[in-house]
Amino acid sequence: MRRFLPVLLALAIFSAGCAPAEETASETVALDNTTKGWGFRRMDPRPEFTAEQTSEMETFGCYYMGEDDKSLYLTFDEGYENGYTGQILDVLKEKQVPAAFFVTGPYLKTETELVRRMVDEGHIVGNHSVNHPSLPDLSDDEIEEELYDLDLMFYERYGRHMKYLRPPRGEYSTRVLDITNKMGYTSVFWSVAYVDWKTDAQQGSRHALDSVLPQLHGGAVILLHAVSSDNAGAMAELIDAARAQGYVFKSLDEYK
Repeated sequence: MRRFLPVLLALAIFSAGCAPAEETASETVALDNTTKGWGFRRMDPRPEFTAEQTSEMETFGCYYMGEDDKSLYLTFDEGYENGYTGQILDVLKEKQVPAAFFVTGPYLKTETELVRRMVDEGHIVGNHSVNHPSLPDLSDDEIEEELYDLDLMFYERYGRHMKYLRPPRGEYSTRVLDITNKMGYTSVFWSVAYVDWKTDAQQGSRHALDSVLPQLHGGAVILLHAVSSDNAGAMAELIDAARAQGYVFKSLDEYK
């Protein structure tokens, strides 16, 4: 029975307006299970990605960097709660900024009030897998279980499905992209990030601002970790400073 569940999920996501990429994807990109870690070269005015990365992202319909306009897409990874998500949500509500929060199984189980706020306040809740494994290390069935089980848990609590996926650790392979695409997911990578997840190495909100603001560019998908006190403290000023430069924060549903 397990092998049929992802099909049901894909149909549900498709009916919500998110279709998988063409079935001919494997004809343009070779499918293998070489583990790749997401990364890029920081350049002015926009970061550079390899031709291989660009081809893979386009083939499998992934999001990583939008068009060269003034749009910004704010995303957070939520592996566990460190006491700052509520503060971040307060700022997003005050500033009327949409965001996407990629949650794991333990987070979804224990942080019901915060996830409810994300849903009720119009944010996207995305799939970060149940247990945060490196997906290339798993079998096809194990990948499907990691993602489907989290989606089912989310659906049972909030009556909606997850349609965006952030691969745990930013690790993927073309095999993984093919599987998750056929499940109906849009994989979301990023074009702005910094080392913000080390909770014992926080340096203050100024550090967060100095790390993020110089990286901003049109179409940026911004990855932040909500466990960071630096990020929480800088959130309001970061939004104001970005807007002062003419940027507009948009939902992943508006990505182009």
